[in-house]
Amino acid sequence: MKIQIASGDKLRTKNWRTEGLLRMLENVLYVGEDPQNLIVYAALGKAARDMKSYEKIVETLKNLEIGYTLIVQSGKPIGVLKTHSKAPVVLMANCNMVGQWANADYFYELNKKGLICWGGLTAGDWQYIGSQGVIQGTYEIFCQIARKHFNHSLEGRFILTAGLGGMGGAQGLAGFMAGGATLIVEVDEERIDKRLKNGYLQKKAKTLDQALSLIQDAIKKKEALSVGLLGNAAQIYPQILQRGILPDIVTDQTSAHDLVYGYIPVGFTPEEIKELREKNPKKLMEASLASIKIHLEAMLGFQKRGSIVFDNGNLIRTQAKNAGVQEAFNIPVFTEAFLRDLFCQAIGPFRWVSLCNNKEDIAKIDAFILKHFEHNKIVSNWIKLASKYIPFEGLPARIAWLGHGERTQLALGVNEMVANKDLSGPIAFTRDHLDAGAMAHPNIMTENMLDGSDGIADWPLLNAMLNCSSEADLVAIHSGGGGYSGYMTSAGVTLIADGSKEAAERLSLSLNNDTALGVMRYADAGYEIALREAKSKNIGYFDLRNSKE
Repeated sequence: MKIQIASGDKLRTKNWRTEGLLRMLENVLYVGEDPQNLIVYAALGKAARDMKSYEKIVETLKNLEIGYTLIVQSGKPIGVLKTHSKAPVVLMANCNMVGQWANADYFYELNKKGLICWGGLTAGDWQYIGSQGVIQGTYEIFCQIARKHFNHSLEGRFILTAGLGGMGGAQGLAGFMAGGATLIVEVDEERIDKRLKNGYLQKKAKTLDQALSLIQDAIKKKEALSVGLLGNAAQIYPQILQRGILPDIVTDQTSAHDLVYGYIPVGFTPEEIKELREKNPKKLMEASLASIKIHLEAMLGFQKRGSIVFDNGNLIRTQAKNAGVQEAFNIPVFTEAFLRDLFCQAIGPFRWVSLCNNKEDIAKIDAFILKHFEHNKIVSNWIKLASKYIPFEGLPARIAWLGHGERTQLALGVNEMVANKDLSGPIAFTRDHLDAGAMAHPNIMTENMLDGSDGIADWPLLNAMLNCSSEADLVAIHSGGGGYSGYMTSAGVTLIADGSKEAAERLSLSLNNDTALGVMRYADAGYEIALREAKSKNIGYFDLRNSKE
């Protein structure tokens, strides 16, 4: 199957609401890791359950009448129901299993039977925009570390990490943009070559000596650099530690969440891995855990010697603890350590995509942001960097960390630009599932919440229902699959700015309510910064802390 992305303003569907979602579906596969198997990222994150499902989704979207809604269950189109013209065009629920059954073994059993598929975060609801989708978050983490620990600069600093897949692929460019010398260990040479080709990586090394020579030269010259090293992190990290070399920052973004289809243990050829996946997944899981144990123990070794070490959201600490590393959670998770204050204000990864495949549309929106958000130093700085360094993959897109009110302001401004024909055509707006009110994940997003509400999943469920009530174009509820099974629930939303008054209403309602709920979630947990935000922005939160019975 050869995936093509559409260009221009010719419709294949009844309207732009539906056409926009169709183009987003095609785009996630175009920029994905393995489109032939419908895999977008993270080893198993899929855009549709199987090829028959994908083809039926495409056919249905092309023929969907206005006022009807397509229902998708774990990547499989179930049917079309009559709703009304303001209802979502697509409603989906991916990989949600009942509590006691939400574990990896049951997921793999269902997956093998073709009864379920994992939507990842932004894969299954057609929102992934390539490595750019996570790059600002990674960049902001590095910048926050620089502010806290290195006098606001990563010049001459060594960042060690691993994984150049669909999510980890952003690390090299993020580290380069932050000014550091970044070494990324990757076991799959094709992934290194892909990141070199698309501009997310600068150099490739096949030996540790070669890689360290490049990094040490960059550190000496205080030059930014990114190097992809072909190797296994479970071998390379301990070797660097044994040599007495101390990186300034250490993290990891391998697919450690999935012990069968994601993480690659030491000592196995690709052919052996493939065979074990089919014939003896238990042996493969044991081997992966053994490698992760060594991998994380090395990270702890760096931490004890003074490196800034953090979990970048791939469940590696959880797997290591299951493998017997009792100190695994001495390593903090990135959200709690560096980003929670932003989430308290509903500031998170917001995205927009040129549906007509026009780079100039993104450049014009960049200019709009620099004019209207000049006061927001984080965003204005980021837009300048992104326009200079970040190559487009698939449909041209951009991401920026915007909060309550700001997202609505941008979207309504862009919708007006579409109406005035200042842009070539409609723009899709979406966001990461890792957003203030959209995720419950006690080992990543909601770890160590102030009130102990880490595992309460009501918030993403409320988020999805609220976005349905707010006329969003696509609404999804996702839970974890593979190694993530039982660990998280999240919600996604997509809106199409087609220049119409109806789109303006949808954008205003959905984006305001989406971020307002995020502020409410953290205010309810007792974060003062969220309580102040709710009050200053006139968000209708009920603060019951001091109420009388």
